[in-house]
Amino acid sequence: MKRQISTGNQITEGVIWKQLLFFFFPILLGTFFQQFYNTIDMVIVGRFVGKEALASVGGSAGQITNLVIGFFTGLSTGAGVIVSQYYGARDTKTLNDSLHTAYAFSIAGGVFFMILGILCSPVLLRWMNTSPELIASSEVYLRIYFAGIVFIFIYNIGSGILRATGDSRRPLYYLIICCFLNIILDLVMVMGFHLGIAGAAAATVLAQAVSAVLVTSALMRSSDIYQLQLKKIRIHRRVLKSQLYLGLPGGFQSVMYSLSNIIIQAAINVFGTDTTAAWAAYGKLDAVFWMINSAFGMSITTFVGQNYGAGRRDRIRKSTRICLVMDLCSSVFMCTFLILFRVPLFRIFTDDPNVVQIGAYMLKLITPTYVIFVFIEILSGSLRGISDVMIPTFLTLFGTCLLRVAWMFIAVPKNPCIEMIIAAYPLTWTVTAMMFIIYYHYKMKRFGNR
Repeated sequence: MKRQISTGNQITEGVIWKQLLFFFFPILLGTFFQQFYNTIDMVIVGRFVGKEALASVGGSAGQITNLVIGFFTGLSTGAGVIVSQYYGARDTKTLNDSLHTAYAFSIAGGVFFMILGILCSPVLLRWMNTSPELIASSEVYLRIYFAGIVFIFIYNIGSGILRATGDSRRPLYYLIICCFLNIILDLVMVMGFHLGIAGAAAATVLAQAVSAVLVTSALMRSSDIYQLQLKKIRIHRRVLKSQLYLGLPGGFQSVMYSLSNIIIQAAINVFGTDTTAAWAAYGKLDAVFWMINSAFGMSITTFVGQNYGAGRRDRIRKSTRICLVMDLCSSVFMCTFLILFRVPLFRIFTDDPNVVQIGAYMLKLITPTYVIFVFIEILSGSLRGISDVMIPTFLTLFGTCLLRVAWMFIAVPKNPCIEMIIAAYPLTWTVTAMMFIIYYHYKMKRFGNR
């Protein structure tokens, strides 16, 4: 068994809260920059092209891209869990088989969704009740975005593998580089060449291509017990089966999340361009909370996964409790910030007073309930780390997805207003969080008796 060469973060040793923070902050900053350069597209088109462009980029088109990216990201968590476990166990062969299988799968998946997205974009936009004046521009954005989606898949899988081995710094550095590259390209293409939405989409794709090259190069130059070799990229069926077993529930769960959000987006679209634009801007503002929450979720999954692989079960429950408290404290702070500064934050995207008023009202209604979701994110992340994915997926599908869809089709038609639509979120989060708390305690009790 090979000795580890790199001097990275020792997740299986040391003070838990310090190690969690050491791992968490690079992920948080990386998620911030990822959200930031996605948001830049909306800020620039909203300020320099118009609210119709803002609604096009962040409305139906944004929900469709979130659906696809969310599915693959959820699917790739299976590879991340497998890599973290075998890295913790120091199983060099299976670790490298997992790395090359994940890369082969991401390339094949990228090509598949590129073709599917380019062909199906017009149909999907019509299904979502997209306003007629927004369909053409939304279609342009989607088709350019899907043309380069393979780069997004490669970056996501590559950075996920680095984080699974405890390296959360290099994915951050690459995102910072690509973030500033995307800003420059946005300004050049939208303001310089006046390419509008097409320019914003092309800027994002080019920046993602650079990030894919950087993360691939890092894996190829690794001096640790894992190393990517292009000629070895292929599917190892046994490894793929394990990755899909852990990843498919997450991918399917993400799809259900996105489908329920698409149903909500379709309901929002009925209220007109101003409401659609407000909802799009709101989606970028509340991403501040989600990036913190998801960073904690990714941290605890890797933390638990490596300790599980190393046989350090004593650190699993303790690290989950500590991570939960840390996430709750940070979420209360961020929710307070969003509520207090909601109006000036919306004015970053647009000067239209009606759009700002609608968006600020939406944010005030829903943001105070975000802390409920912390329990779902952390407990499900911890369970993923010990390879428990099926029951958490069913809990999420029922509580957060199916119940939300039922609310939209049963309750909202009786009183079709913004307030009823938004109520779907805190209602479903509360039910799901309660189920997760009960199941987690049951699972840990059995886990401790083994």
